[in-house]
Amino acid sequence: MPGTPEATPARQVSDAPSPRRLLSTEKVYQGRIWDVVSDTFQLSDSGDALTRDYIDHPGAVAILPMNGEGQILLLKQYRHPVGMDLWEVPAGLLDVEGEDFVVGAARELAEEADLSAGTWNVLADVFNSPGSSSEAIRIYLARDLTEVPPHERHERTDEEAEIEFHWISLDDAVASVLAGRLHNPSAVVGILAAAAARAGNYEGLRPSDAPWPAHPSQR
Repeated sequence: MPGTPEATPARQVSDAPSPRRLLSTEKVYQGRIWDVVSDTFQLSDSGDALTRDYIDHPGAVAILPMNGEGQILLLKQYRHPVGMDLWEVPAGLLDVEGEDFVVGAARELAEEADLSAGTWNVLADVFNSPGSSSEAIRIYLARDLTEVPPHERHERTDEEAEIEFHWISLDDAVASVLAGRLHNPSAVVGILAAAAARAGNYEGLRPSDAPWPAHPSQR
C-alpha cells in the first residue's frame, strides 16, 4: 500500500498573486452595476493566447450580526436570477470611491438591518465565483449591536422593501447549512466561519482593518 502523503504546512496553503502576460483587454458589455470584459493573455511566454470573458466587479462586503446571546441575524430577500427567496446576511457593493472597507460594511449593516456594531472582526475573505467574476467579498462578524434610531433609518426600496428579519442560534444556522436549506454564499461561509471561530472564543479572528490584498483595488 502507498505510504501516507506528508501533510503540507498550513502556511504554505495560501492563495497568491500570479501575474500573466496580458495581450489585450476589451469591455464587451457595460451594465448599471458591473461590466463584462474580455481579456486575452498567455499562461507562459511560449504559451498559446487564451481569451476569457468575466464580470468586472467592484467587490463587496457582508456582515454576520451576532447579539449577546450568540444568535445571528438572517434576512430573507428575493433574488431574481435564481427565482428564490434566500435567507442571507446583510451585504452590499463597495461602490463608494475611497470608502474604507469596514465603513462600507457599517453602512450596509445600518441600511439593511437597522443596526450598528461596536465590535468588528474579519471572518473570511472569498471570491464569489472566480471562474467568471472578479468579485471579492469580505465577511465581517459584527457584535455589540445597537439599533439605529427610527428617524435615522434608511428607506429600503425594490427587493429590499420586502426584507424579513429572523434571529437564529448559530448551531441552528450551521444545521441549516449542512441540511442544504441555505444557499447564499456569504451566509454559508460566514456561518461556518463563525462556528469555527467560536471554538476558540473568537480570539483568533483578524481585526477589522486587516489587509485585504485580494480586493480589486489592491491588485
